[in-house]
Amino acid sequence: MPVITETAIRELAAFRSSGSPVVSCYLDVDGRRQVRPQDYEHRLDSMFRELGGASELAASRADLDVISTYVRSGFDRSGVRGLAMFSCVEQRFWQVLALPVPVSNHVAVNHAPAVEPLEQLVHELEPLGILLVDRQRARMFVFQFGELIERAELFEALPRDYDTRDEASRGAREREQHHTDALVAQHLRHSAEVAFRHFQDRGFAHLTVGGTDDVYAATVATLHPYLRERLTTRVPLGVGASDKEICAAALDIEHRLELEKEARLVGRLRDSIGTHSKGVAGLVDTIAAINDRRVATLLVSEGFVESGWRCPSCGSLARKGPSCPVDGAEMTHHDDVIHEIVDTALRTGCAVEVCVGNADLDVMGRIGALLRY
Repeated sequence: MPVITETAIRELAAFRSSGSPVVSCYLDVDGRRQVRPQDYEHRLDSMFRELGGASELAASRADLDVISTYVRSGFDRSGVRGLAMFSCVEQRFWQVLALPVPVSNHVAVNHAPAVEPLEQLVHELEPLGILLVDRQRARMFVFQFGELIERAELFEALPRDYDTRDEASRGAREREQHHTDALVAQHLRHSAEVAFRHFQDRGFAHLTVGGTDDVYAATVATLHPYLRERLTTRVPLGVGASDKEICAAALDIEHRLELEKEARLVGRLRDSIGTHSKGVAGLVDTIAAINDRRVATLLVSEGFVESGWRCPSCGSLARKGPSCPVDGAEMTHHDDVIHEIVDTALRTGCAVEVCVGNADLDVMGRIGALLRY
């Protein structure tokens, strides 16, 4: 299953169907929220039932069956938190993209794939720069969407004949050592310049550097200030690491960065609540903020599940039912209203952070929100 890339999005956007429409289906399969396959399978069935009134439904039935079959076929969920599926059986068009972030559950029926959510993801997912260095060689990578999307190599050989001198040539050897040290320092500067050119051309939010202690320290000292600002955890790899090893290390760094980001956001939430400014916590207050469209960032503890209600008329959520507090209509009960909250947040453009083992958020009720106003 291919991962999301700008090329894949461009290819999707170029497809047009002159006959039957294209069904675009975005499905949240994040293991933090959708623990069992049945969880997202039931959500998919519910979305398809809601298409009952669509005029294109009859022509799209085969596409819905293809999507349903794929979701139930036991796809590899490792590293996958969302799926983007596009089908037009009549045109023999079928594409699935694995997404490293959760998405809002959504089905669209049109004569072209709905790629807008993918374009938004490309802008939101932050690339990671990886620079591996030794005394003669450097390799620069940009890691994004679960793969190495850019790479460059630099090799600057050191003189090999200096070690043939005898003891009487001590002074010459010392001069040669100074020359070698100067060449190494020049190589490390060139390596830092390669990293900066990649930053200018591609851009990345963070940079990690790998090398021996002395090479690492010297390389970091030569980095452009813009890169030093983005320097993160040192990567435990040498310059000869394989692509598989580099990707595994990059995923580990991304996980650490995500945990650090979650901790910062929870800290902001705690401070905002403490000063009574732009922050709410707990299920009831968070639902109220979601209904009022005031949420900028939603924070949820991993595995948090509570029952609740949604109004089919106005879409409002509530902790208790069955009457909608907004329009008085009969509400629908949901065993997991947290899923409804997350789905609403994603659909209305809010950022969503599912926090893993954050005790501070758990104390605040396992859910909260940083507000726009």
